[in-house]
Amino acid sequence: MRTQAEKGALFRALHARAGIILLPNPWDAGTAKLLESLGFEALATTSLGMSNALGRVDGDGSVSRAELLENCRIIAGATDLPVNADLENGYADDPKEAASILRDAAAVGIAGGSIEDWSGERIYDFNHAVERVAAGVETARSLDTPFTFTARAENLIRGRNDLDDTIRRLQAFEKAGADVLYAPGLRDVATIRKVVAEIGKPLNMVMSAGDPDLTVDQLEAAGVKRVSVGGALSRLALAAFMKGARAMKAGSFTWMRDTMPTPELKKVFGGG
Repeated sequence: MRTQAEKGALFRALHARAGIILLPNPWDAGTAKLLESLGFEALATTSLGMSNALGRVDGDGSVSRAELLENCRIIAGATDLPVNADLENGYADDPKEAASILRDAAAVGIAGGSIEDWSGERIYDFNHAVERVAAGVETARSLDTPFTFTARAENLIRGRNDLDDTIRRLQAFEKAGADVLYAPGLRDVATIRKVVAEIGKPLNMVMSAGDPDLTVDQLEAAGVKRVSVGGALSRLALAAFMKGARAMKAGSFTWMRDTMPTPELKKVFGGG
């Protein structure tokens, strides 16, 4: 297994090289291992996927900071790939307190992570949001191993459809030292290009909010550096689960033909 330092350095190198980074989102050890077996170069956690697995509602405060970090530890420990973590808003409004979650995430094996400018109820005021990013940058730089810090501007998925303010925040987050910029809610190529033209740091695109007809090639051509899918793979898995369960309730078992063969699972989970 790679060391924490090696994972952190590899994740940084992926951002520095040419080409797009695909970051699929596992929610437990099994899905992390399955994704690694497909040849992905890095992974990202998902708060929605974790909440789904726990039978809770994402974003309502029912998942604790300790539970989130434990999920990070499980996923990071299951794979040799660098893992980026969805760290919500750092579970605090105060900049330094929120930033402390980066240190705790690194301690459980995470190579990078994001913090939102959303309190759970409101978008943080501009200056406060920038202070939080600056505190995150300071904490990330103080770690013993490389850590890629992502700053998120949440406007577009929080009912505040203000692209100009979103760009202004991303620019300020970049100036504060964030390694990656992220504005969930971008959907089309024209808007993506507009954002990319206004920033100088790598942009993360989450396809759970994007036009699903977009391809990786189109996203790369638009200037996107990193693509994740949030909780979409979890929702896809649950959709298949419910389809099979409904068929079973109706008396049919033909869905068994679509299941993943046990030998394939043994091959992945048994290390070959």
